[in-house]
Amino acid sequence: MMDDLGIIEDSQERLGAVVDRGRKVRTLPEHDRSEANRVLGCQSQVWLTATREGDTCFFSGDSDSPLVKGMVLLICDFFSGEPASSILENAETCDPIAILDLSRNLSPTRINGLAAVRRKIRELAGTPAPDNT
Repeated sequence: MMDDLGIIEDSQERLGAVVDRGRKVRTLPEHDRSEANRVLGCQSQVWLTATREGDTCFFSGDSDSPLVKGMVLLICDFFSGEPASSILENAETCDPIAILDLSRNLSPTRINGLAAVRRKIRELAGTPAPDNT
């Protein structure tokens, strides 16, 4: 996803591609759109879920705003498939929105909300995987 967006030269067009993807990707099931999965600190409603395969984390997200949903999906994709240790080390400082220069098109409130999404991803990565023995 990052490579596909990186070839789009204009940051407004890049943002449009992120929003379009947010509109096309299915939403989380209703049972995952719960208060327990809600990201606090976002202007829009945002939900995140995480699964693990060993130490590798995978994230899914949703929002009631197409713009935010696209951004949340981008962040989820960026960190999905990474080991929990890498996410714990990098989630606060490594920002795919900034890497793609999309933050210039966002309000400070949105930028702060997306930082809350990265914090939640870090929190979820730090949660031990369930013991299925």
